[in-house]
Parts: sequence; C-alpha cells; structure tokens
Amino acid sequence: MANDFILKQKAGVISEIVNKSKESSSVIIVDYRGLTVDELTELRKQLKEVDTDLKVYKNSLTKRAMDELKLDLGDSLLGPSAISFSKDTVSPAKILSMYAKKHDALKIKVGIIEGKVADLELINKLASIPSREGLLTMLASGMMAIVRDLSISLDLYSKQLGGDESLAKEELVQESDKKAIEVDEQSEEATEQEMVEELPNNDSKKEKKGEEE
Repeated sequence: MANDFILKQKAGVISEIVNKSKESSSVIIVDYRGLTVDELTELRKQLKEVDTDLKVYKNSLTKRAMDELKLDLGDSLLGPSAISFSKDTVSPAKILSMYAKKHDALKIKVGIIEGKVADLELINKLASIPSREGLLTMLASGMMAIVRDLSISLDLYSKQLGGDESLAKEELVQESDKKAIEVDEQSEEATEQEMVEELPNNDSKKEKKGEEE
C-alpha cells in the first residue's frame, strides 16, 4: 500500500511538471545551491510579480517528465534544480538573469522556450530584450519622431509649394505685361500706317499739273 501511494505521488508530480511545461511559454531550470532561504524567497516574490511560479522537484521526476515531453536536457538536471514556469517568454529570463548577476550562487542551466530546448545564450538574449514598459516607451518615442519628421516635411512642402505659387504668379504677370507691350506696339504700327496713307502724293499732283498745261 505504501509503495502504491508513493508511486501515485510520483506520478502526480510528473504529470504536474508535464502539464505546467505544456502550458508555459517559458520554462527555465536553475541551480539554486548557495542561496539562503531569504534570497530564495525574494526570488520567488519577484517571479510571482510577473505570474511566474518557481518550483523545486527531484531531478529524477523532472527527467521522467522531460522524457514524456521528448525533450533532452542533457546534464542540466544534475545537482539541485528549481524550475520556473511562465506564459511570459521574456520577463522570467530578465528577472533570473538580473538576480544571477547580483547573487553568484544562482546559476541558469537551461530553458524550454515555446516547447523547444533553449541554451544559456538564447536565455541571455531574451533577458536583453526591453521590458513591455520599455518597448512602449521606445514605441512612443519612435512615433513622436515620425510625427516630428512628418511635421517638418509638411512644413517644407508647404513652403516649397508657396514658393512655386509665387513664381507662377510672377510668370503670369510677366506674360501679361508682355502681351500688353505687344498690343501697344501693334497699335503704334497701325497708327503710323494710317498716317502714311493719309499723306498727299506729290508725284500724283505733278502729273496732274502737267496735264493741265
């Protein structure tokens, strides 16, 4: 009976690890040897703030759970291990990475990101991604820059357009003046022509006088 009870307990723990791993976007395994109870409690608190659970299981049970998930974690399950489970891919990596920098006893071993084994390099890359608030700030700054650039572009375009309109008006005035000058010149030519036609013809008068003699 005792053996059956223990087996059921172990089966329950394995099932819990499997289900938590499937439901989580981020699973990170750490070595917590050397952390004090207070330090481990503080780490749990920080992770809890981003909806991340930090659980401690026997490595043998975790290994069996990983086998069910068909995931090979290699030697990462040697020594005392704690596992963080979260639906947030970035936040747990950031918290664990920062905590490890402040506490040398904490070592990040391996992770499972979106169902795939992730090494320390990938986890560190995730930790370097800005937080949601940081991304929102960057997005807001980028949008403000776009609006500023657009405003400057529109202002320059407006000034350029205004300059083109002024130039067009100037050309129109010049064209109008040119036409007015042409009309004046044509009028003067017509007047001179009329004056020429009205002048008496001296040769005609001489011929007429000769006929009379």
